[in-house]
Amino acid sequence: DYGTAFEYLSKAAALGDAMSHFILGHMYSWGQCVETDKKKRLLHLEEAAIAGHPLARYNLAMQEGGNGRYERSVKHLIIAANLGHDGSIQKLMVAYKAGWVDKEGLAAALRAYQAAMVAMKSPQREAAEAAEAASRYTLS
Repeated sequence: DYGTAFEYLSKAAALGDAMSHFILGHMYSWGQCVETDKKKRLLHLEEAAIAGHPLARYNLAMQEGGNGRYERSVKHLIIAANLGHDGSIQKLMVAYKAGWVDKEGLAAALRAYQAAMVAMKSPQREAAEAAEAASRYTLS
């Protein structure tokens, strides 16, 4: 039920929840339970990005790039890469080839991305990933 989801997501977003802002942004983008509204979509994506949501930051980068603002796009991509977003690294490599980011900037983003990947490793996470992989091959 999108109406109930919208209500609870709005409450969580008001408390600063990044994922709630991200989902609300997409609800405004797609017109799910609300009228499509580009300004509200952008507001929620920006709030999610500020709160540390890497995919929101990546989406902002894609929007800025689509509008020809490559410098702003690269800045968003670097922040998303620092948060461990895979797609941002791929786009930064494209930006490097296009001359929008220099070698040092790309190298710094790669180091930050690798540090984020190391920081996210834990025995619990690795066990969960192994269990998920094993469950894909289990017959029901």
